[in-house]
Amino acid sequence: MAKSSFLQDFKAFAMKGNVVDMAVGVIIGGAFGKIVTSVVNDIIMPPIGWLIGGVNFKDLKLELPINPISVQEGVEAVPVTINYGNFLQTTFDFLIIAFCIFLMVKGITKLTTKKKEEPKPAPAPKPEPVPSAEEKLLTEIRDLLKNK
Repeated sequence: MAKSSFLQDFKAFAMKGNVVDMAVGVIIGGAFGKIVTSVVNDIIMPPIGWLIGGVNFKDLKLELPINPISVQEGVEAVPVTINYGNFLQTTFDFLIIAFCIFLMVKGITKLTTKKKEEPKPAPAPKPEPVPSAEEKLLTEIRDLLKNK
């Protein structure tokens, strides 16, 4: 039973180096994102919160007033909040990941780019070789024979 051309095409596509490299990059990038999130949440933000007065950034939020139209009898109204502390932590995550990717791309570019060779000066023309005594003699004999 022959494989369909669709499956053969998919196999050829999936086995290309670029696709496999991209898949590995996505998996490593996801894991790296989790590490950065943990670094920001557990290591960077607590000291910053401590420096500015013991603030936990996850607790920073702006509570909006309860909308009187949505209040129903017998149901407790839950206020809507804008969680800007969480936004700040996510922004720090992004900045750290973007900086690390910048450094990685810069390093890879430096490794893959061949150093441009400085142009070498053109070699000086070689001086005409000085004929030996034998050559001079043979040249004179040739010239004499030509004249006869």
